[in-house]
Amino acid sequence: MTDVTYRKSLVYCFLLVLLLAAPLCAQQRAGTAMQPEPQALPAPSAQAPPESYRLGPNDSITVRCANVEELGETPVRVDTDGQITLPLAGRVLAAGKTVKELETELRGKLSAYILEPQVVVRLAEARSQPVSILGAVNRPGVVQLEGSRRLLEVLSLAGGLRQDAGQVITLTRRLEWGAIPLPGSRRDPTGVFSIANIDLKELMSGSNPAANVQICPNDVLSVPVAELIYVVGEVKRPGGFALAHPESVSVLQALSLAEGLLVLASAKDARIIRRTGTSERAEIAVDLPRLLSGSIEDVPMQAGDILFVPRNKAKSASLKVLDTVVQTASGMMIYRRW
Repeated sequence: MTDVTYRKSLVYCFLLVLLLAAPLCAQQRAGTAMQPEPQALPAPSAQAPPESYRLGPNDSITVRCANVEELGETPVRVDTDGQITLPLAGRVLAAGKTVKELETELRGKLSAYILEPQVVVRLAEARSQPVSILGAVNRPGVVQLEGSRRLLEVLSLAGGLRQDAGQVITLTRRLEWGAIPLPGSRRDPTGVFSIANIDLKELMSGSNPAANVQICPNDVLSVPVAELIYVVGEVKRPGGFALAHPESVSVLQALSLAEGLLVLASAKDARIIRRTGTSERAEIAVDLPRLLSGSIEDVPMQAGDILFVPRNKAKSASLKVLDTVVQTASGMMIYRRW
């Protein structure tokens, strides 16, 4: 075999290897392209507790100390009495203390056995997260958060809102958890708390999802009782009615809430009784027949107003006479039959 023939053979072999390897490389590149790229894990929704966080029942902590093998990475739960049990240290009250305060106390206890103990306490899981819910809810009081909770979830833990709940919820938060992430939130004069007002209508309708904020430990939710207007006298359902909005409600709206007038109502003599001072009040005449016919404009009512619809004395007297006549006639008919 000549050198030329030998060289040609090498070239042919090299080309054959390239032809056979090309489909395998293409398949490998396609498989690599089809594999999804690794996605970053979402950040936890719950906010990390600040250094001033005070331990409470059901919290879990880890306690480490050099030269003490019994103290390791195994979490220790704060029991319902607020205490933890550790080797050498025994029973220690943890509830109400910060992590740094607990470290100081454990150093003092372990110093009886170890020279200058180096104690490190870390919060493994915060499960003691009290939130106070006050005002017009079915079960006011303190609820314990377990994990991440939002405003609507916490309201449901309190049994939901009462029918007389107002339209604005006030949320108060300690600034160590950060300012409330809502437009219009403000600091109190002491500079310790962040305060925000949340429109209940926007929250319940879902028109403003940002209003359903994350709740933090030691938050205070205040749900005020709604302002009331009253309808009394000759109406089908007298009583107090909560204002849907803090502005006002009209006389016709109030009358519809009271389900209309009774037969003996003196509609033209109706009036609004409004308190103008501590012991003073004003009366505003309302001609209901003209109002119902559309001859005059509707009259706005304010919070605390009383719509009084008196009884028509003439109608009442006529009905009494008629009732007497009917009873007398019925008695005479019964007497004649006997």
